[in-house]
Amino acid sequence: MDEQFTYEGLYQLLEGRKRDQPEGSYTTYLFQKGLDKILKKVGEECTEVIIAAKDHDRKETVYEIADLCYHVMVLMVEAGIPLEDIRAELASRHVIDHKVKQEKMTSDAEG
Repeated sequence: MDEQFTYEGLYQLLEGRKRDQPEGSYTTYLFQKGLDKILKKVGEECTEVIIAAKDHDRKETVYEIADLCYHVMVLMVEAGIPLEDIRAELASRHVIDHKVKQEKMTSDAEG
């Protein structure tokens, strides 16, 4: 596989699967089954991440996090949520977190 992986590339692939519905694709299956099936898979993957992490199994935890990311992105495509919305939300939290830390440091220094 010569192509570099990107979340944007995966998102575009998932959009294509939803649009084109190629036969034999697991992603097509998820989109055909609908939101309830997608949500069930997200829940299952969350549980599998928790179990792997509790077992301190790094390799399995990475594997399960990748599964979770994939299924969350399927959910995003199904719900019409672009990556940019998530990026913007995380960026706004970073700004808020940074300001809170600065305010705390300033108030600690004054106190």
